[in-house]
Formats: sequence, structure tokens, C-alpha cells
Amino acid sequence: MDNIDRKILTILQQNARTPLKVIAEHVFLSSPAVSARIERLETAGYITGYQAQLSGMAMGYQIKAFINLEVEPSQKPEFYPYIESVPNVMECNCVTGDYSMLIEVCFHTTQELDQFINQLHRFGRTRTQIVFSTPVEHRGIPAMEKEDEA
Repeated sequence: MDNIDRKILTILQQNARTPLKVIAEHVFLSSPAVSARIERLETAGYITGYQAQLSGMAMGYQIKAFINLEVEPSQKPEFYPYIESVPNVMECNCVTGDYSMLIEVCFHTTQELDQFINQLHRFGRTRTQIVFSTPVEHRGIPAMEKEDEA
């Protein structure tokens, strides 16, 4: 991966629908050359997919929360399929510390969140933090190397 690939990745993370012509202008290549690079980045696993970012509030999801969950290793074979099946789970990470899972969720109401937390208790204790605001939205992975940032 070179600096041009990194610039392409940065542009695509900002807007995956950026036309090839516009990307080509930014990286001083032809559109077919940019297309070939994007295909190579996809094949190499740098780009794993494309998706639209939706507004939770506009979709009626008033509650965003992070739930810490203590899951015993022996429960993971049951827990993983369960958590994957819950559409309100935006992300679930296995983490270090007092709790083994960090789960990001969105719900329409606190009652729905409460019901979900009660279901999680079969796996272990929880600690929940409800989000008041998000000053920094998910913004992707920095594609530039440290020496390129100067």
C-alpha cells in the first residue's frame, strides 16, 4: 500500500459514493487506474464493504447505550449467536477488564433497553451507560501513516 492507496481509502471513508473521476482528480491518476486500485484494496481485505450511515434519531431510535457484560468463557458458544441475532446491537466487542463484553445498542425507548438488559442477565452482570450526546461520530480508521501526517 502506498500513499495514493491511503488517499483513496481516506476519500472512500469520508464518502464511499465519491465518483471515480473525483477520486482520480485528487490522486492525479486516471479513473481506470483508481478503479483497479480500489479493486486491489478490496481483494487484499483493506476494504471490507460499503454501507450507508443512518441517523438513529431520524429512524426513531431515541436511546443509544453501551452495556458492559460479564460473560464466562464457557457461555460464549451460546452468547455469540444470541448477540448476533439481536438487531438493536450495533457492535459487540470482547474486551479486557472487569467485564468481558462491551455492547453498543440503540432502542426506541428505555423500556425496550430495560427488557434487553434483563435478557442479558442470563449471561452475567451488566453495567449500562446511556449516551447523552456524541461529540465525535464514528469516522473510520486513519489511512495515513504517522510520517505522512506531518
